[in-house]
Amino acid sequence: MARIKWVADPAHTEIQFKARHLMITTVTGHFKQYDITVETEAQDFTNVKKILFTADADSIDTHNAQRDTHLKSPEFFDSAKYPQLKFEGRKMTKTKNGFELSGDLTIRGITKPLTLEVEFGGVITDPWGQVRAGFTVDGILHRKDFGLTWNAITEAGHVVVSDEIKLHGEIQLIMQEEKVQLKKEELLQETEMT
Repeated sequence: MARIKWVADPAHTEIQFKARHLMITTVTGHFKQYDITVETEAQDFTNVKKILFTADADSIDTHNAQRDTHLKSPEFFDSAKYPQLKFEGRKMTKTKNGFELSGDLTIRGITKPLTLEVEFGGVITDPWGQVRAGFTVDGILHRKDFGLTWNAITEAGHVVVSDEIKLHGEIQLIMQEEKVQLKKEELLQETEMT
């Protein structure tokens, strides 16, 4: 049995996170190095079978070199010991406004469930003949659940970094010409995502 494989177009995809700083402003960051692979049975995404996202912790970028170095340190991501973050989709459910994607997020070797809201932008064929699909993805995680516990308190009693982190992705996938061939054992073991 064959599936359609999709991969992210890095020129038209952004993976962002937002954290409150001193609880008065928001700092936005993103990952410069990541991979997204999706497998479906059809081009309309009605039957998604696999979603895998990985990001290199060392590629974190918040537009401030000193802050980025701190985020890569053992006080946060500890990128030398835990070089990758990983999200594996487990179930995609149709909702009133799009889809709800449930899966497992792994940061610093700690895996926790995470649910994301997904808006499906549709599928088109671009002027060069490539089939593309677009999605907007949003979610919230609590960083302390993943061992990202560093914080400091100001003289006024405010925390420096919020526990709640907002996730946002603008994702454009390109359909690959090669199909994914599945073995019988893989079909028996796979988790249904629809």
